[in-house]
Amino acid sequence: MKELPTPTLPLIGMLDFRSPRAVPVRKMLDDRPAVAAEGAFEVMWARHQDEVREAQALRHRVFAQEMGARLRPPPGTPDGLDVDVFDSFCEHLLVRTLPQNHRPGQVIGTYRVLTPGAARRAGGYYSDTEFDLTRLRPLRERMAELGRSCVDPDHRSGGVILALWGALASFMDQNGLDTMVGCASIGMRDGGHAAASIWQRLSQTHMAPVEHQVRPRTPLPVEELDRDLPVEPPALIKGYLRCGAKVLGAPAWDPDFNTADLPMLMRLSDLPSRYRRHFLGGF
Repeated sequence: MKELPTPTLPLIGMLDFRSPRAVPVRKMLDDRPAVAAEGAFEVMWARHQDEVREAQALRHRVFAQEMGARLRPPPGTPDGLDVDVFDSFCEHLLVRTLPQNHRPGQVIGTYRVLTPGAARRAGGYYSDTEFDLTRLRPLRERMAELGRSCVDPDHRSGGVILALWGALASFMDQNGLDTMVGCASIGMRDGGHAAASIWQRLSQTHMAPVEHQVRPRTPLPVEELDRDLPVEPPALIKGYLRCGAKVLGAPAWDPDFNTADLPMLMRLSDLPSRYRRHFLGGF
């Protein structure tokens, strides 16, 4: 298998000489995947290019084929993959089914993580392309970005996403990172009315303090949309909110994915005790 051209996080942390305040990595990633308790799948970090390709293939199936996104991969990208310029700087977390009857396991869930050192090398976070993150500058030394999350449609009962979240929480804690940021998407097949209504409600109940609020570069025109629909946030956003996440500002419009993207931030210190026990073993 072809090795990844970019070192995985432990090497990233140790080779990042540009910041005197760079956080050292305290624990290397185990070579062994973590097997989910129910034994149906395993959670692992991609270590080879072909494993990243499996995640990108899942992303393509979900984003392009299921959701109808217009992907714009770099020239030379093989067909059937969702690839962008940030992928080679990211750590890729995978959930894979266990092999059965001589059939190899399949990747059924993924997140990608952009660490602070990798973000400096990439020229910023993906979220920087959608939002002005100037007010988050004091947090960046220990802030990782989560993105491109998706789960295979046949495995959306909740176990896969919980396994991903557990691995992410452990990764953050073990590597001295305390803040997660990212864009949480709301579909716009209705023209954006549901997204505007969700934003209207969350802006009253789950806003971050003003010193952390951000502005969209291409705002969703919420003032022109119906903001009073009785709609619930997507399950992923509701899960983030239960874990203590805050909304950083008004949604941006992503025309390629046809989504309204809410900027969200979550700090490990804000995890409610029951989730802290679940994800971090009571730490």
